[in-house]
Order: sequence, then structure tokens, then C-alpha cells
Amino acid sequence: MRKKDDTLRETLLDAARSISDTEGIGAVNIRSIAKKAGIAAGTVYNYFSSKDDILLALTEEYWKQTLYEMNNTISAVSFCAQLQEIFIFLRNRISQSAGKLMNSLGSTGTAGQMRMLSMQSELELIFISRMEQDPGLRTEIWDKTFTKEQFAHFLMINIMLLLKEETPDFDFFLTIVKRLIYESELENR
Repeated sequence: MRKKDDTLRETLLDAARSISDTEGIGAVNIRSIAKKAGIAAGTVYNYFSSKDDILLALTEEYWKQTLYEMNNTISAVSFCAQLQEIFIFLRNRISQSAGKLMNSLGSTGTAGQMRMLSMQSELELIFISRMEQDPGLRTEIWDKTFTKEQFAHFLMINIMLLLKEETPDFDFFLTIVKRLIYESELENR
């Protein structure tokens, strides 16, 4: 069995991304990718089993890049201000091509869910890291029944739900978070 060429895989993803950006997600298919990459359609199947597999790989790549950029862009000092920046950053990205890619993943099933869970876990780790950097957070709130990990998961789930809403009430959510993790909500972080 031949070893797969990682460079060719990236070329195929680049071709799919280019087609998606210029012609729309509906134009992405095995034949169009093969044509754009200058290879036989059968060769594409050596790397991806279907169009959905390609779209899933694009979505995963997009989210990895998004989380990386987000983590390097957020500059607020307090965790709640960072949370607001994170929400705005993600909302902007989802309104662009990420939302279209995610909506195109209708039949990816378990594989798609597993990859998206992986991205959500990355976001939770970002939350934990950023909470640990905020000296204003109450430290006595964490115990075995209320852990940073559970709280990060709660944040991720609620932010994902708010991102799906047309007119989210993020301010109310942020008020809840502030009241939970800061000594005084009057600090208005």
C-alpha cells in the first residue's frame, strides 16, 4: 500500500477551499477538486471518502485556525471582558464562511460530532487558561462539585447556544458569569 502524501492532501484541501470561496460550497465535489488540483478523481478518494469528508476536514481546519487566531487576538485583562471579546470574535467568524461550512455538514454523523467535540474541548481549555490568569476571580468557588472544567463546559455550551440565536442576550449571560466568579458585581468587569 502506498504512503499518502501530506502535501497532496493539503493541495486537495486548498482546492476545495478555493472552490468554496469562489463558487460556493455547493460547487465543491470530488470532480471539481480533482480538476482544480490537476489530478484524477480517483486519487482524491485516496485521501477523502466523500465530499462530506472534505467539508468536515475544511471545517475542522477552519476552527483550529479560528481558535488559534482568537486566542492571540483577545487582549482584555479580566476574564469576563475576554469572554465578551471571544463571543464577538466567534460571532463574526460564524457569520462568515464558518457558518456556511458548518451548515453543510448535514450527513457527517458521528465523525463530524467527534471532531466538533474536539474543537469545543479546545475552547474549554482556552476558557480555563484565561480564568487562571485573572487575579480578580474568586478562588474559593472551586471545589469537587464546582470545578473550573465544569464551569468552562457550561460556558462553552451556553456560548454555542447564544451564537446560534439571531439576537442573543449576551449581556445577561455575562452578568450571570460575573455574579458567579467575582467578589462584587459592582466591579463591573
